[in-house]
Amino acid sequence: MRKMLLITALALLTAIIAALPIAASPDNLGKIVFHGSAPLGSSDIFVMDGDGGNRTQLTFNGDSFTPDWSPSGMEIAFTRFGRGEEREIFVMDAEGSNPTQLTFNTAFDSAPAWSPDGRRIVFHSGRGGGREIFVMGADGSNPTQLTFNTAFDSRPAWSPDGRRIAFHSDRDGDREIFVMGADGSNPTQLTFSPGRDQQAAWSPDGLKIAFVSARDGDRDGEIFVMDADGSNPTQLTFNPGFDVQPVWSRNGMKIAFMSTRDGDEEIWVMDANGANQTQLTFTEGGVARNPDWHPGRQ
Repeated sequence: MRKMLLITALALLTAIIAALPIAASPDNLGKIVFHGSAPLGSSDIFVMDGDGGNRTQLTFNGDSFTPDWSPSGMEIAFTRFGRGEEREIFVMDAEGSNPTQLTFNTAFDSAPAWSPDGRRIVFHSGRGGGREIFVMGADGSNPTQLTFNTAFDSRPAWSPDGRRIAFHSDRDGDREIFVMGADGSNPTQLTFSPGRDQQAAWSPDGLKIAFVSARDGDRDGEIFVMDADGSNPTQLTFNPGFDVQPVWSRNGMKIAFMSTRDGDEEIWVMDANGANQTQLTFTEGGVARNPDWHPGRQ
């Protein structure tokens, strides 16, 4: 009887412990890759925990920026400076090894973004003399132009289902958010504000888009979120200076972004509704820009 009671008590205790909430840890928060620099102005790729801890440098050339994690989390695409105004897209292993050049143009190829299936990379390019959206295989093969405008088409972002690409363009005379099919078809304008709207980022469920806007009179930009059809825009940040480059955590509960509110360009994180805005980097005269959450973040 005593043994039976002990077994029952242990089973009850195990059930109670299992039901308790698990405290958030840096691993639970996920990891964030970003590019940063020292005060002298060099730019390299770094990774850190989602709470800002365990910062690790991945590149050491002083010329790497705009990192984007592959869907598998095994690789990172990024941009590297070339000669003069030249920019090229590279990919490396997630720990910084085996950098491989994917584009070879005396042009501005930048802002790579992986497709959700990891097979393609979309980016913007100045190879035609303007700024257009291109897509290529994840190995750099078959580069294909998707937009054809005299306007500035930039900062492409895949929808989570891989069927659409959001981007910003000044084709109506002012920078606005557009969305098109993944093959470049049916470009549709989503925003129509007098201030610049740019840097679209899809929520993981594809229902919302975070973006940067100057519509509130702050010419430097604040972060907004809207429904994926452009309706119901809601302002999340209210600060002088830049609040830009939003990116969602994979569970949709957090948004990381870059802000200049402390005087430097730093990475911050907030809840998806704008609450609990928290500074993650403290560069003291350097910069930290273009965050991207690890795809395994939950």
